[in-house]
Amino acid sequence: MTTTPEPGAALLLLIVSQLPGIGPSRARALLNRFGATPALLEADYDALRQIPGIGETTARETAERLANPAWRDKAREKGENQLARAERLEASVITILDPAYPPLLKEIYDPPLLLFARGNPEALCVPSLAVVGTRKATAYGKQATEFICREMVNNGYAILSGLAYGIDMMAHRAAVESNGVTIAVLGCGIDRIYTDPAGRLWPRILERGAIVSEEWIGIKPEPGNFPRRNRLIAGLAQGTLIVESDIKGGSMITASYALEQNREVFAIPGSIFSGTSRGTNYLIQQNHAKPVFSAEDILAELNPAQHPALKTHPEASEPFDLNIEESCIVEALQSGAMHIDLIAEKTGLKIDALLVHLFELELKRIIEQEPGQIFRKRTP
Repeated sequence: MTTTPEPGAALLLLIVSQLPGIGPSRARALLNRFGATPALLEADYDALRQIPGIGETTARETAERLANPAWRDKAREKGENQLARAERLEASVITILDPAYPPLLKEIYDPPLLLFARGNPEALCVPSLAVVGTRKATAYGKQATEFICREMVNNGYAILSGLAYGIDMMAHRAAVESNGVTIAVLGCGIDRIYTDPAGRLWPRILERGAIVSEEWIGIKPEPGNFPRRNRLIAGLAQGTLIVESDIKGGSMITASYALEQNREVFAIPGSIFSGTSRGTNYLIQQNHAKPVFSAEDILAELNPAQHPALKTHPEASEPFDLNIEESCIVEALQSGAMHIDLIAEKTGLKIDALLVHLFELELKRIIEQEPGQIFRKRTP
């Protein structure tokens, strides 16, 4: 007769996280009372209702589920499935009890019980700057992002962002192009990198850093996941830089989390006539963020000597291989800046396809966009 092995800490927390009404705070209360041991799964109503913050109703419902063999078997099966999927992705499942758990993240109000991480989990403990902004980034915002991120990388910082289109993607790109460490925090499972389906950027992130999420593997990027993601972005970093944002949006939510977590907040000033600068200018006006004109403004507020740096091995940057469409676009721009409609006419590409290729060329730092959908070759 075979016996079921006792669950390890990761499996135990995966099971506990499936209990209705047991969020991170209550789960930590359970861990403080029972430890990461099988005794946690044997807790009865009398023991549970004595734990501060649990409450009688939650204690009763939790005890009923833990006493139900069918529920426990199903919860264990789901947890084991997550561990198996992580193994297939060569990913780490880091629990709040592990030494590898990012120490800064433990300081926030509601740190997640588990993190799923692809790449190098040590990157999560490197001193880092979160860089976030609008998906509709301007040429100014992209240039500022690249300028700041490159200097921060050169000063030993990792760049942390959300792998969204626009400012986020440019921040990651600038970090990897500078042979630095970068961490992408997702609002979905680490297997669903929907913003970079062709794999132009995320494999390079894994080489130098990590892709991380608290969402279970397989979870889709639902809108409700992103506030939690923004909380992680702010919680993992020493400071948060908002490059471009309107008054409302995910970047402003990230800034509010950083302020709540007593982290430094920085903002790039912008034109008073630009909607993408309303949020950053507001943060500066309200003294919620320090205005940033160079990386030195950020470095003056942060102290990297307090944290161990992750050793990286700089490599010479290699030129990008261009596909046929990208080569045609670059050739068309040899004569100077031109409107997207004229580029479409000269290359024979439809606007939808052209926008995709232009975005890729911007990420590769071969072209740059000016106001009015004007594009030009980038000056070396």
